[in-house]
Amino acid sequence: MTILIKVLQFFLSLSILVFIHELGHFLAAKAFKTRVDKFYLFFDWGFSIFRCKKVNGRWRFKFFAKNEPEKYTVTEYKDAAGKKQTKYDPIDVDTLPEDDWRRSDSTEYGIGWFPLGGYNKIAGMVDESMDKSQMQQPPQPWEFRSKPAWQRFIIMIAGVTMNVLLAFVIYIGLLTKEGEQYLTTAEVNKYGISVDSLAYEFGLRDGDKILAVDGEFIEKFNDIPMQIILEKAKTIEVERNGKDTLINLPEDAVTKLLSKQDANFINYRFPFVVERVLDNSAGQAGGLKEEDVIIGINDVETPYYQDFVKTIKQFRNQDIKLSVLRGADTIALAMHLSEEGVIGAYCKTYLPDYYDIETKDYTFFQAIPAGFSKTFDELGDYWKQVKLIFSPKTKAYESVGGFISIGKIFPDQWVWSIFWRMTAFLSIALAVMNILPIPALDGGHILFLIVEIVTRRKPSDKFMEVAETVGLVLVLGLVILANGNDIIRLFR
Repeated sequence: MTILIKVLQFFLSLSILVFIHELGHFLAAKAFKTRVDKFYLFFDWGFSIFRCKKVNGRWRFKFFAKNEPEKYTVTEYKDAAGKKQTKYDPIDVDTLPEDDWRRSDSTEYGIGWFPLGGYNKIAGMVDESMDKSQMQQPPQPWEFRSKPAWQRFIIMIAGVTMNVLLAFVIYIGLLTKEGEQYLTTAEVNKYGISVDSLAYEFGLRDGDKILAVDGEFIEKFNDIPMQIILEKAKTIEVERNGKDTLINLPEDAVTKLLSKQDANFINYRFPFVVERVLDNSAGQAGGLKEEDVIIGINDVETPYYQDFVKTIKQFRNQDIKLSVLRGADTIALAMHLSEEGVIGAYCKTYLPDYYDIETKDYTFFQAIPAGFSKTFDELGDYWKQVKLIFSPKTKAYESVGGFISIGKIFPDQWVWSIFWRMTAFLSIALAVMNILPIPALDGGHILFLIVEIVTRRKPSDKFMEVAETVGLVLVLGLVILANGNDIIRLFR
């Protein structure tokens, strides 16, 4: 059931993102009187689940239908040099039956059967469909290729713009409804941090209080790991035993953090306050009760839950004495641990029980500038992540994830606020990835249009076909890399 919930969230989010992106291209094309042949959610290779189109003034609908024949007859022949050529001759639509869809030039709307992505088929444009038939005919005034460069530029950038606007609208809604909550670094410093083996290798220690990263104080504690990675931080200043200590991070710190696939190399600490004791457990047999605070095992002090977790395993299959605070009294509870080395008790992990959570509430009008700022902060951060991927030194390409990784970011339970937060993040990610100057992506088309506007020379259709092919190969390579990484991680 958990996997099903994640999958449903993934597909719903992806459908929203693709629809909004393609809607941007569609509306911009229509605004400049450019014909859009098809507008599809999901891909319709071979057949579609649903399609509709206005033919002779009437809407016609089809379900589970094969794709319509093209408006061209295809003839293959050899030219004078003996080279194989393909000729596309337009069909005389007036000879077709009255209800034949090819008689109409209106947009065909539909839902494909392959549920990843979607597309606009804009007339007179070299795109991922690689449909060469229309491009071999004389340009028409309603085609994309016949429009001025500035109009084509707006049509191409409209998809990315809509994704950014979607994130902006979502953040405004979330900030208005829920406000913003976060754990401050100053509040975490009340107990100090807990470190894992990698953070220990860097020179951090349990109980350190983080003062600055590269000389800058980070207000939100959860931003510290990403700040170190994205800004390639060189130093962390901490307070340790009442003294300021400067830690110089190793040159390969970013590489190691990315390969770890876990941002929790540092974490907040909190006491082990017992929330529940399991029946028939070592803890129950020893007399452990709810609200007890565990502070030690035998002669080892464990003032924090993280200390307890690191220590308890060394006492597997042994008799131990658990030191606990019960009210104002300190008592020792004798018990025997099993081979698993667990006492059978849950710790309270609700943060507000230990920390004061910073809360900011927004009215709708206050949320607008805050949402704008959050959107562009996220854009900047994601762009920095993309730059890391193309930096071989960091080996960030090894941490790139595909559909499995994307699906995993959604929670096990359907919580709408989290769903919309994830959708806003993915919308920004889609915008950044699409604006990359790679042919076959929007960014590739935009780059060629900028060159055309500057030089006043339009690339040939043949050049665009070759560029599109190269771009598709590059994009396919990125897809294989991302999903290949996912598959490899499944078997680690």
